[in-house]
Amino acid sequence: MIPRVPSLLKTASLAALLLGAGHVYAAPSADGIVVYNAQHESLTKAWVEGFTRETGIKVTLRNGDDSEMGNQLVQEGAASPADVFLTENSPAMVLVSNAGLLTPVAPSTQQQVAEPYRPAQGKWIGIAARSTVFIYNKSKLSEAQLPSSLMDLATPAWKGRWAASPAGADFQAIVAAVLELKGEAATLEWLKGMKANATAYRGNSAVLKAVNAGQVDAGVNYHYYAFVDQSKTGENSNNTALHYFKHNDPGAFVSISGGGVLASSKHQEEAQAFLKWITGKDGQAILKTGNSFEYAVGKGAESNPKLVPLAQLDAPAVDASKLNSKKVIELMTQAGLL
Repeated sequence: MIPRVPSLLKTASLAALLLGAGHVYAAPSADGIVVYNAQHESLTKAWVEGFTRETGIKVTLRNGDDSEMGNQLVQEGAASPADVFLTENSPAMVLVSNAGLLTPVAPSTQQQVAEPYRPAQGKWIGIAARSTVFIYNKSKLSEAQLPSSLMDLATPAWKGRWAASPAGADFQAIVAAVLELKGEAATLEWLKGMKANATAYRGNSAVLKAVNAGQVDAGVNYHYYAFVDQSKTGENSNNTALHYFKHNDPGAFVSISGGGVLASSKHQEEAQAFLKWITGKDGQAILKTGNSFEYAVGKGAESNPKLVPLAQLDAPAVDASKLNSKKVIELMTQAGLL
């Protein structure tokens, strides 16, 4: 019988991935792996297509947002059908990790990712990143009028002049960074100032549109919303510009999107291979050439050339494994934001 060459090539490719990760090779399981995905669907879809094309491993996606998927995994525990968890931000991954539901990421996979984007405990790994920015309407604010710190937005001078999406996991990750950097008392005080000063919108895209339309002077957002809009029509961002706080300010926080393998997974080799692929050369290249405009975090990997380089953001050092989503919800509720 003539061998099926494509299948043999895929099997050999998977073997190389697994052996490189320090695993004993096992043939792909017939049912593949299940990924609980809180990352952007289009980005993860591109990763899945590239991985399956190379390895022959089927990937089933179950999509949701960070907090939804993280809490679902905690509720499901060891009975979860998930093999891999991908997040947009770190707090949901920390929640699952602290529940003891993740197995260590293969050492060779960890070594593919730059040190600032891999937690020291090794239970999950950075797969992409996004920068906090202050997006402002150019007809409403001049560069000289921009705040020097995110913390300034709690002062009376900014009453009614900025917006955010407090109910979203993106903004709550930013608050988690403020908590880690400034402590509980200062964070609560800042949140109370936000309650007095900011206009709440549902979703970061709504914040971008409001700033662009001049409904509000500025907003706190992640960088890629404006870049994605500019790559299309620019209709929701043409009147805006981005201010990067830098100087290790909480407003320069870089949020890590994470990937982890569930300890309960019955397909450990395939799940580890998936993480290895998306953090490797081919997976990270999708961040450079695709339309997600998120930052690549692999060693030597290049991000989209339109982005301000990560090294120039002067972001504060934040241990992603310490971001406390439960305390953030508690403080935001206390401040009347949730």
